[in-house]
Amino acid sequence: MATVLCVSLTTVEASIHYKAEIVPKKMTTKMKKERFFSLVVPAIKRVHIELTKQYYAIKSDMKMGKNRAQIEKLKKIYRAKTDNELLLALKPHPKSIVIAQAILESGWATSRFFVKAKNIFGMWSFDKNEPRIAASEKRGGKRTIWLRKFHTIDESVREYYKLIGRSGVFKKFRYIRYRTTNVPKIIQALDKYAETKTYREDLKQLIRHNNLTKYDY
Repeated sequence: MATVLCVSLTTVEASIHYKAEIVPKKMTTKMKKERFFSLVVPAIKRVHIELTKQYYAIKSDMKMGKNRAQIEKLKKIYRAKTDNELLLALKPHPKSIVIAQAILESGWATSRFFVKAKNIFGMWSFDKNEPRIAASEKRGGKRTIWLRKFHTIDESVREYYKLIGRSGVFKKFRYIRYRTTNVPKIIQALDKYAETKTYREDLKQLIRHNNLTKYDY
């Protein structure tokens, strides 16, 4: 069954052209999944390859004593004080986790934030000068919450990885993902990403039920 599913989704990604800003009416569960895998998964794959190449290139440069200017620039971007902290920030975690989070945060790519702003992961905006949209509900009934607006899905994925790589909230998560590729162990360190108590278990369940670990190989 896993092989059949893999072939089906690969075919979908290659042959069906959905649009992020259009959610077809009366979608079946199968159609909803097909649309998500067609729009979001290819972007996650591309960005993961890009960041993996960057990680190994920087790691090699550190060993060889090369490109220090670029390394120092990245350390500022990622708020890393040491070379080792930068490596922890740059190493991307498994795609299966990112895909599962994308499913949860975007409602299988049907959320208003995704459709209107290509914001897959519900990333907030704190800069009034950057592209953004207001949340439909105010926090506490008073405060307007702003969400970042992205030009492309790839940009949204790239900024998600940057958020994980530089925020102090995810320091423990970066430490764990650097030292293991075990998906359940890495997920356990994602307790700070969402307020819901079942978030980590929900991610694990999505990965199991949709065989998402196949994207990690």
